[in-house]
Amino acid sequence: MKKIFSLTILAAILSGCSNSDLYSGDVYTADQAKQVQQVNYGTVVSVRPVKIQANASNGKSENIAGSLGGAVLGGVLGNTIGDGTGRVLAAATGAIGGAILGDAIQDKTSQANAVELEIKQENGSNIVIVQKGSPNEFYIGQHVRLVTNGKQISASPRYASGSRK
Repeated sequence: MKKIFSLTILAAILSGCSNSDLYSGDVYTADQAKQVQQVNYGTVVSVRPVKIQANASNGKSENIAGSLGGAVLGGVLGNTIGDGTGRVLAAATGAIGGAILGDAIQDKTSQANAVELEIKQENGSNIVIVQKGSPNEFYIGQHVRLVTNGKQISASPRYASGSRK
């Protein structure tokens, strides 16, 4: 029973190991460091809480740790039920059910709280940015600084010269 409990704890820990700080407006990737970036300014028009699904392409998670961990745990638990053919069926059913449940847990733990910001730029055009954060960090009418390298963009509160709130 200790092994099953240990496997459960290990699977939970591994499924939460995704780094979602990358989606924050406060984190730069290594290839963004020491690169010229453009600065623009704007005003927040709307703020909406959203989620960013890490490790996803086309809406489906690419990380198999949750499915694999769930399948192993479900198979081990299923193997403790019954004898002979019944045990084999229970182990197989446990493995399939565990894989499905593990995948769902992995997807949920790979989400980061984020905001969708609609910003009216100084040139009059509106843009939408999604980045990690909470709706409390931005408000309608707030002046923001936009930093872009042409492919990626992030927004941060614009502070008056020499002051920070």
